[in-house]
Amino acid sequence: MSKLVIAEKPSVGMALAKVLGAYQRQDGYMEGSGYLVSWCVGHLVGLSQPDAYDEKYRKWRRECLPIIPEQWRWEVASDKKAQFKILKELMFRSDVDEIICATDAGREGELIFRLVYYQAGCKKPFKRLWISSMEDEAIKEGFGNLREGSDYDNLYEAALSRSKADWLVGINGTRLFTTLYDKRLTVGRVQTPTLAMVVERNQQITQFQKQKYFNIHLKEDNLEVHKEKIFDEKEAKRIQELCSGADAFVKSVVKTEKNVNPPKLYDLTTLQRESNRYFGYTAQKTLDIVQSLYEQKLVTYPRTDSQYLTEDMKDTAENMVMAVQMAFGFGDFLPKDYDVNRVINNGKVTDHHAIIPTAEIQKQNLSKLSQGERDILLLISQRLLCATGEKQKVSETEIKVECAGEEFQAKGRMVLDMGWKAYEMEFRSRLKSKQKAEPKDSIIPLVAEGDVLHNAVVSATEHYTSPPKPYTEDTLLSAMETAGNEDFDEDTEKKGLGTPATRASMIEKLVSSRYLERKGKQLIPTDAGINLIDILPEKVKSAKMTAEWENALMEMERGKVRSEKFLADIDEWVHQLIRDFGEVSEEEKKRFASERKGKEQIGICPRCGSPVYEGEKNFYCSNRECKFCIWKETKWLSGMKKKVTKKMAVSLLEKGRVSVNGLYSQKTGRNFDADLVLEDTGEYVNFKLVFSNNKKKG
Repeated sequence: MSKLVIAEKPSVGMALAKVLGAYQRQDGYMEGSGYLVSWCVGHLVGLSQPDAYDEKYRKWRRECLPIIPEQWRWEVASDKKAQFKILKELMFRSDVDEIICATDAGREGELIFRLVYYQAGCKKPFKRLWISSMEDEAIKEGFGNLREGSDYDNLYEAALSRSKADWLVGINGTRLFTTLYDKRLTVGRVQTPTLAMVVERNQQITQFQKQKYFNIHLKEDNLEVHKEKIFDEKEAKRIQELCSGADAFVKSVVKTEKNVNPPKLYDLTTLQRESNRYFGYTAQKTLDIVQSLYEQKLVTYPRTDSQYLTEDMKDTAENMVMAVQMAFGFGDFLPKDYDVNRVINNGKVTDHHAIIPTAEIQKQNLSKLSQGERDILLLISQRLLCATGEKQKVSETEIKVECAGEEFQAKGRMVLDMGWKAYEMEFRSRLKSKQKAEPKDSIIPLVAEGDVLHNAVVSATEHYTSPPKPYTEDTLLSAMETAGNEDFDEDTEKKGLGTPATRASMIEKLVSSRYLERKGKQLIPTDAGINLIDILPEKVKSAKMTAEWENALMEMERGKVRSEKFLADIDEWVHQLIRDFGEVSEEEKKRFASERKGKEQIGICPRCGSPVYEGEKNFYCSNRECKFCIWKETKWLSGMKKKVTKKMAVSLLEKGRVSVNGLYSQKTGRNFDADLVLEDTGEYVNFKLVFSNNKKKG
């Protein structure tokens, strides 16, 4: 009799076949030693489209919504029918008495196998291979300890419910807003809240009003203390004048020694974030690379949300610390002390432990790896050394000085023991990283409480507050992980958008749909993305609600939430959405008219943050409720023989001013140069001229 092993992809199937001794190549599978090893090619079976339920759904109509299937239908992907046929025939072979699910050990891997199994109508018993490494020994151990397929019924229910929920929200939401606005508008359970976070950040940036503030500095010899962020200019001048020439005294000197704990090991999200930070790799590229390393047996299973190892891995961890030091030359001059107990926590590991390198790094020729593979393998390896390293010890000194009743401060910092930071600094030096450098020691001169400072020099410096920074894949992944909650405690269970395995593909989908675009490392919303979020109701773009759904799916995996209850809630949500949005005005439909005509956005409205487009006679805000516009011709500008060009409008919107050459003076009959400055009262848009030293009116 034979056992049928079904992997998720051909490369994994081949690796399993080699370990099992199934060397005989057949059409779509390997055979030998009592095993048949075949594979899926990703998702072979998926949910049917609406028109499979009723032909009336072929045409998108508002009155046909909502679409809620009573009996769900599934179908084989048209381009994968050949492989499905092979799997079905193998399942029903008379000599096959047991099937082994060897797809990826996670939610989606479980769904890929189960849908094929049920679509084929198979009733034979199946076992589950659950491994976290593709090393030969790990595979052998996994096949020696196969688990009952039914142990993962809850995981399957969660995967199935996730698939149905995405279908219900995506199909109904997309059809609803597409028919309302006469433009294809894509809505998704995770996609839309993710886009909403990026659009909101973009609005915060475009609407940001910088504020001027002052820092006051008091200096005597090598000691300099500061009073920072004084927003009242008169108050800053008062303090500066008050302290000039006055004696100051040291109010307090506080010295403390602190420990800086090592970082945790990588889960997939933190690996993707740091890969983006160090190398500029997208989340999807990092996932592709680490998946390749996993299949080459060089790292453990990548799609994990844990940053810890289990107790039974203690010896493995210790061996890997030494292996990494030898393989990458970290052990030649760096500290030898380490403690693997820091990364051991059974309670923090569910399906898979953190990502670490395997013993294969000592056996394989790493120079044959691609540059990306070398980068990610080195990143994972140095993190193991950092996470198990000794705490960094620093001495911090805080001095408070009083002068004329005003308090000034200075802080000093000195590293006493580099600890784990030595590995990180060595890693950065190898990369010649442009990352923000480790803060240098700032040593404060020896002073004591009560010391008097004579003849201190007082000065003031002018600064401006900075707007929020655009999202990068690093910071967006972090926001997705916590559903935008910046105060999230990293040790509590996360209620995020999507899963570690799906966040990368969600970002890619938003980019390919042209709702987001990449500018260097930054992710910027397009006009289409901004307009879409602007018209969608809060319930559709709520990160909090989507995170609650994701948490319910996690609870379903644990058997604490029933799929019927979860899907009933989704059904009600969809019904409510359709009831709430019956129609929109013809005026509102014009919101997307500029997109349909291919108009180019020239800037952002300074009043409301909406896109600004060029019209026949003006440059106008696309938000119909906002009356902002810049007229191309005005009587005042015409008197100087000028009108606002597109290039000038771009600068006015971006900088609030534009340099103009060749303005005509009716008084002198001569030309002159000046800056044209935009003055928006909130009701009217006016201009004024500003002359610099080298731009004097003729």
